[in-house]
Amino acid sequence: MEQYDVLIIGGGLVGCASAYHLAQRGASVLLAEKGDINRQASGQNAGSLHFQLEHRLIEHGDALAEQFSRIIPLNRLAAELWADLETELEAPLEVVMKGGLMAALTDTEVTLLKKKHALEQKNGMDTQLLTGEDARRKAPYLCNKVLAAAYFPGEGHANPRLVTPAYARAARKKGASIRKSCEVISLYHHKDRWIATLQTEEGRTQVSAGKILNAAGAWAASSALLAHIHLPVFPVPLMMNVTEAAPAFLPHLVQRASAKLSMKQVADGNILIGGGWSSRFQMTHGRPDFDKRPALIKQNVIRNLALAAELVPDMTRHHLLRCWTGVVGVTADQLPLLGEVPGFPGYYIAAGGSGFTLGPVYARLMGELMTTGATAYDISLFSPARFDHINGFMKGG
Repeated sequence: MEQYDVLIIGGGLVGCASAYHLAQRGASVLLAEKGDINRQASGQNAGSLHFQLEHRLIEHGDALAEQFSRIIPLNRLAAELWADLETELEAPLEVVMKGGLMAALTDTEVTLLKKKHALEQKNGMDTQLLTGEDARRKAPYLCNKVLAAAYFPGEGHANPRLVTPAYARAARKKGASIRKSCEVISLYHHKDRWIATLQTEEGRTQVSAGKILNAAGAWAASSALLAHIHLPVFPVPLMMNVTEAAPAFLPHLVQRASAKLSMKQVADGNILIGGGWSSRFQMTHGRPDFDKRPALIKQNVIRNLALAAELVPDMTRHHLLRCWTGVVGVTADQLPLLGEVPGFPGYYIAAGGSGFTLGPVYARLMGELMTTGATAYDISLFSPARFDHINGFMKGG
């Protein structure tokens, strides 16, 4: 039976980046991906690097906004990491960090923006609060309705089709084994080791690992059930839009203070428009089929594009090229799940939160934690221990 220090489940950004960091620290690593590397959310998102608090984290009252603000130090770490990532991986990733603007078009949004800015300042993130006039001076493409904007110079975007494969290549160079079309179909703990059964095209085989890292993203909950563990990670189907290529005019990542909108223009000139609009799971035999691509909701496409045209009037001149859908995993409290699951020695999870923006940081932290038992940055706020109560019936199984 093959033996490894760590078995990683999931070949998305978090999984491949974790394989890189673990192997770099000397661990023997096997990554098992049931499909292809970067096939799901890691390769289907729009590549935004949004380090400011998103509208979804600040729109539900002061108490929850204060809770969500605990992620800001993690965002700051991510901004530093992304700035040097192309150098570290020795690969072009189309990382562009020319700043991000979150605009307010109403008095209510201005109030929300000010609260967000105060929370960010309190947690060490140096966002700038701009007047509408200052915002339009910095970003003349914005509409005259903009009353204020929050600006962070480190925001931007990267190409999600390039980042995960670059991590996978770097991981292999460090000695990690990465297997595609390799599904973990059973998992149990025996004498301080985890025994996993892998299903491949050639058949079934078993491997032994001292530790497991669940990096399955939207499928983290179903993957955890193999180990008799409940994890509150829920698959959410989303959609994105992209326009035809246009002359460069939109250098920033642009968001709206209380609406589902994100916009950025990539190197080829195409403008990506999203912000968290839902698509819909397709059904098979009366159940959501997570293996099928979610279906578009036409009305959501229209509403998303209308928001874009309102904030950036020039968008009315650009034709929609295509739309696509994908699936992301969100936790019950919208904060990341990072660390060892209590009561299940050697079983770790890295999921939830903004998986693309924060994925490299999750991976670096997991590499540190799983090889040394601690991290230089305190991640106790994101520990699976906060959901320990839901596993009361599962322990010892």
